Amino acid sequence: MEHVTLHIEGMSCGHCLNAVNRALAELPGVEIESVQIGRAKVRYDERTIRPEALEAAVTQAGYRATART
Repeated sequence: MEHVTLHIEGMSCGHCLNAVNRALAELPGVEIESVQIGRAKVRYDERTIRPEALEAAVTQAGYRATART
Protein backbone atom coordinates (compact mmCIF):
# COMPACT_ATOMS: atom_id res chain seq x y z
CA MET A 1 0.00 0.00 0.00
CA GLU A 2 1.19 3.49 -0.88
CA HIS A 3 0.46 6.69 1.03
CA VAL A 4 -0.70 9.92 -0.57
CA THR A 5 -1.94 13.28 0.65
CA LEU A 6 -4.56 14.97 -1.48
CA HIS A 7 -4.54 18.76 -1.24
CA ILE A 8 -8.13 19.80 -1.87
CA GLU A 9 -9.46 23.23 -2.83
CA GLY A 10 -13.05 24.32 -2.26
CA MET A 11 -13.82 22.54 1.02
CA SER A 12 -15.35 24.66 3.79
CA CYS A 13 -17.74 22.62 5.95
CA GLY A 14 -18.87 19.26 7.26
CA HIS A 15 -20.84 18.59 4.08
CA CYS A 16 -17.62 18.96 2.11
CA LEU A 17 -15.87 16.48 4.41
CA ASN A 18 -18.68 13.96 3.93
CA ALA A 19 -18.71 14.39 0.15
CA VAL A 20 -14.95 13.82 -0.17
CA ASN A 21 -15.06 10.91 2.27
CA ARG A 22 -17.86 9.22 0.29
CA ALA A 23 -16.11 9.80 -3.04
CA LEU A 24 -12.88 8.19 -1.82
CA ALA A 25 -14.62 5.37 0.07
CA GLU A 26 -16.30 4.19 -3.14
CA LEU A 27 -12.94 3.54 -4.84
CA PRO A 28 -11.50 0.01 -4.83
CA GLY A 29 -8.18 -0.46 -3.09
CA VAL A 30 -8.41 2.76 -1.04
CA GLU A 31 -8.17 3.09 2.75
CA ILE A 32 -8.95 6.54 4.13
CA GLU A 33 -6.67 7.62 6.96
CA SER A 34 -8.21 11.09 7.49
CA VAL A 35 -10.21 13.77 5.74
CA GLN A 36 -9.92 17.36 6.92
CA ILE A 37 -10.80 20.71 5.41
CA GLY A 38 -8.28 21.14 2.59
CA ARG A 39 -6.73 17.69 2.59
CA ALA A 40 -7.20 13.95 2.75
CA LYS A 41 -4.66 11.30 3.66
CA VAL A 42 -5.20 7.89 2.12
CA ARG A 43 -3.49 4.60 1.48
CA TYR A 44 -4.07 2.92 -1.85
CA ASP A 45 -3.19 -0.33 -3.55
CA GLU A 46 -1.00 0.70 -6.48
CA ARG A 47 -1.99 -2.49 -8.33
CA THR A 48 -5.65 -1.49 -8.23
CA ILE A 49 -5.76 2.29 -8.49
CA ARG A 50 -3.58 5.28 -9.35
CA PRO A 51 -3.37 8.72 -7.70
CA GLU A 52 -4.99 10.28 -10.77
CA ALA A 53 -8.15 8.29 -10.04
CA LEU A 54 -8.21 9.66 -6.50
CA GLU A 55 -7.97 13.20 -7.88
CA ALA A 56 -10.73 12.45 -10.39
CA ALA A 57 -13.08 11.11 -7.71
CA VAL A 58 -12.64 14.25 -5.60
CA THR A 59 -13.10 16.44 -8.70
CA GLN A 60 -16.29 14.59 -9.55
CA ALA A 61 -17.51 15.34 -6.00
CA GLY A 62 -17.11 19.05 -6.78
CA TYR A 63 -13.65 19.94 -5.48
CA ARG A 64 -10.16 20.30 -6.93
CA ALA A 65 -7.53 17.82 -5.71
CA THR A 66 -3.81 17.46 -6.22
CA ALA A 67 -2.07 14.28 -5.08
CA ARG A 68 1.31 14.53 -3.37
CA THR A 69 3.12 11.42 -2.25
